[in-house]
Amino acid sequence: MKQLRIPAVYMRGGTSKGVFFLAHDLPSDPAVRDRLLLRIIGSPDRYGKHTDGMGGATSSTSKVVILSKSDRAGCDVDYRFGQVAIDAPVIDWSGNCGNLSAAVGAFALSARLVEGPADGMATVRIWQANIGKVIVNHVPMQGGEVQELGDFELDGVAFPAAEVKVEFLDPAADEEGGGQEGGGAMFPSGKRIDVLDVPGVGQLEATLINAGNPTIFVDAARLGLTGMELQGDVNGDKALLQRVEAVRALGAVAMGLVATTEEATAKRPHTPKLAFVAKPASYMASDGKRIEAGSIDLLARIFSMGVLHHAMTGTGAVAIAAAAAIPGTVVSRVAPVGADGRVRFGHPSGTLSVGAEAREEAGQWKVAKVMMSRSARRLMEGWVRVPAE
Repeated sequence: MKQLRIPAVYMRGGTSKGVFFLAHDLPSDPAVRDRLLLRIIGSPDRYGKHTDGMGGATSSTSKVVILSKSDRAGCDVDYRFGQVAIDAPVIDWSGNCGNLSAAVGAFALSARLVEGPADGMATVRIWQANIGKVIVNHVPMQGGEVQELGDFELDGVAFPAAEVKVEFLDPAADEEGGGQEGGGAMFPSGKRIDVLDVPGVGQLEATLINAGNPTIFVDAARLGLTGMELQGDVNGDKALLQRVEAVRALGAVAMGLVATTEEATAKRPHTPKLAFVAKPASYMASDGKRIEAGSIDLLARIFSMGVLHHAMTGTGAVAIAAAAAIPGTVVSRVAPVGADGRVRFGHPSGTLSVGAEAREEAGQWKVAKVMMSRSARRLMEGWVRVPAE
């Protein structure tokens, strides 16, 4: 049996990393493509290590991205994101990765899918095909190449790099049901707070919002948590993770994304995300840095692929900004967006500031844009090798 040789780039974007491909280098048949991508990542791995693949055996590092030039008016590239399960033969194409969204522009420029200035700022308009939304990357250029090195520091990433400014345009699903694959409106139930009756947990208030990715927000205390937790405090507690998945799965049903909780767990592990929030408090981040309560507006944590995320997903940050900008949500009653349109939150690896432009029209809230800064860097480029079927 011979091995295939497929062009690929291994990239970090924000606090995630994944394998990037051009669409024309992959099979056109989705089933064949997904089997190939699973083998490239090294999934399913019954040992949970991804030893025989490019994956990193965490939700932040088990990812694939497919890009092509866009035929859509006003967009430069089409971007598809796949979240690869570690121990199951599943690639979930239902949502986006906000962190890897920051690497799409750099990849597109380096692959000559789009031309940028020799020096200055390149603007890359991206069609996120999973969720039907536009994302804009502002990528620094120097000497005709993407500038990847710099002094911008991002909590959750060990080394500084060049800043990439990311704008998520109209990140919430529209009221007519467009945008997201399932779920429809920004608030699928039409309410800013729903009450979920979760077996083994009881009744708890939740905000179900389509922004960035479908996201469920609950108060930390209702899960028996403080909001200051790190991965080590949560991810070894199987009973807690089972309760958390019960909440997430029921929320997925309530959002109209799946028909049953069983379907949510088996076939849609990537979205919706479940996040919990709490009032500011001082805590020690995962690198030992002390985060002072006065430096943040709220505490926020998010689960990704069944475990607590080591920082904050990019789409989670989008959802936080949108929910904080709209009165009456679980997030805004803890920390409404400030006068500058920004909210600062503490996550397991440190802090992040995100901004939102929101307005009320005829009694309905619209989020025009969410902004944040990330960084991105090519880690390796060349070819991946994968056994032929």
